[in-house]
Amino acid sequence: MKTIDPHIHMSARTTDDYEAMAAAGVVAVIEPAFWLGQTRTNVGSFIDYYSSLIGWERFRAAQFGISHYCTIGLNSKEANNEALAEEVMDILPRFATKEGVVAIGEIGYDEQSDAEDKYYRAQLELARELDMLVMIHTPHRDKKKGTTRSMDVCLEHGLPPHKVIVDHNNEETVKETLDRGFWAAFTLYPQTKMGNERMVEVVRQYGSERIICDSSADWGVSDPLAVPKVANLMGQRGIDEHHIQMTCYQNAINAYGQSGQFNETDWLDPTPIDQRTLFEDNSVLRGQDQRVDVVDIPVLVKDAAVG
Repeated sequence: MKTIDPHIHMSARTTDDYEAMAAAGVVAVIEPAFWLGQTRTNVGSFIDYYSSLIGWERFRAAQFGISHYCTIGLNSKEANNEALAEEVMDILPRFATKEGVVAIGEIGYDEQSDAEDKYYRAQLELARELDMLVMIHTPHRDKKKGTTRSMDVCLEHGLPPHKVIVDHNNEETVKETLDRGFWAAFTLYPQTKMGNERMVEVVRQYGSERIICDSSADWGVSDPLAVPKVANLMGQRGIDEHHIQMTCYQNAINAYGQSGQFNETDWLDPTPIDQRTLFEDNSVLRGQDQRVDVVDIPVLVKDAAVG
């Protein structure tokens, strides 16, 4: 079956992962802007990073048959450097409205500090002004309190719940998230978030309405095939096919399709792959045989327009 991974950090993954994901039926991914593991020290590093999300990474994914989208935001960990955060806030509108950007995110709380709250609220205001969706990162520590607070603040700023995807839910948070009308996303990251067996039981208990599965695969111990794997496991455990289709494919479209940027036709009727194509004079080829699904077309050179 076709699946979508609506939260995965492909900039931290290899091209082999793209090939494996495509072979496993993953047709589209959403890559949220996030912390790189090492704190950035100047706004230029954010500009380059955001540019890569809307440029090179989108190109690289397409060269292996996957449609790539992203979210743009200042992550909660780096919001604690207020001087730098102010500079980042100045550039966010420049990237938020680019092609392929489906939401402001991932934003929210980490330590639930005053600075995190300040820039979370500022980005909610930006989303409201631009009429954009929001992807929320709920904290790893004190998750229930942080999740409730994240939703409370969204409502304070006038964000309608149906335009907010609350990610990294677990068994403690799912009921409140759903009861309040938000989208409830679950991260299949076994060491620190959700395991596949637990996810099956969540779907068995709550069904599939507004529930989304993702991997959040990054540079840590994580699995870019988590979504197709949990879809298979649900089938083996007797979960109805409708619920599998909704949680691993259709709900991502229903949620992020509200952006006007995330369209099923992009992968159902894709541009044929031609790995001779260059992006700013760079190729995805590293000695392998090039894949060309069409012949006799000119080689195109694409540029990233960051405005």
